Amino acid sequence: MRVTLFVFCSLAACAQVRPNLMEEAGKFNLPSQRLGVDDLVAVSVYDAPELTRTVRVENDGTIRLPLLKEGIAASGIYPHQLEASVSDALKDEQILVDPIVKITVVEYHSRPIAVMGAVKKPLTFQAVGVVTLLDALANAEGLTSDAGTEVLLTRNDKIERIPVKRLIKDADREVNYVLHGGEEIRVPEASKIFVVGNVKKPGAFPIRDGSEESVLKMIALAEGLTAYSSKIAYIYRRDESGAKTEIPIELSKIMDRKSPDVALHVDDLLYIPDNKTKRATMTVLDRTAMFGASVGSGLLIWH
Repeated sequence: MRVTLFVFCSLAACAQVRPNLMEEAGKFNLPSQRLGVDDLVAVSVYDAPELTRTVRVENDGTIRLPLLKEGIAASGIYPHQLEASVSDALKDEQILVDPIVKITVVEYHSRPIAVMGAVKKPLTFQAVGVVTLLDALANAEGLTSDAGTEVLLTRNDKIERIPVKRLIKDADREVNYVLHGGEEIRVPEASKIFVVGNVKKPGAFPIRDGSEESVLKMIALAEGLTAYSSKIAYIYRRDESGAKTEIPIELSKIMDRKSPDVALHVDDLLYIPDNKTKRATMTVLDRTAMFGASVGSGLLIWH
């Protein structure tokens, strides 16, 4: 008798503490998906507000409710299946005769999708509802100007390489996969070719869409040669073992169209050295011109 009285008093106290939780539980309207560890659900029991509360799926995959001796398995099942499990548990332990249970998902935390690399806003978000690969990239505010030609999708410990052109420009549905959570999306930066030395704008220039690059094209991107560029340039290239090789090219002949253009590979460094003889000659001519101008001015003043 004392135990029964204690239980009813406890339930009455809980009812006073949580009078509005059933109303609050009805406010959430997330899509119904399989539950997982760390998801937050609202449990509502009709006409029993003392049993209404929000609970999180624990590390062992269960949820725990007051008055129930054992946890209830939740991970891997849908909310409507969890409703049936909670209802059965309340009946089995003779807490309620014919409970009407409603489970509403408040937060999903078991379905993370990570987007990183050459995107404008790297982030991790939850796969709620239907989420595609393009949706994930849109959540990251799209690709940066340094983005490469592939998107790397990792799921189930496997990596798939997806061409950006096929995914975005061609809008190919076959590669716009539906994501379910647990995926990692990485956008590597574009491969680059480096141009240094006697060019007007040295720098690293990205290779886009798998296009073929050449010496003339890189010089054009570097805004042309300076006045003191050498007739011979050098390509520095590393092989698969990491060894560096030096490849001399006759730059003046290529520029004059007397020799064919030379193809460049990913991570090549094109170096245009200084023509010291030409620079010295130009320096002498400049000084001579300045001397002549000053002498001329002096003669005019003397006269």
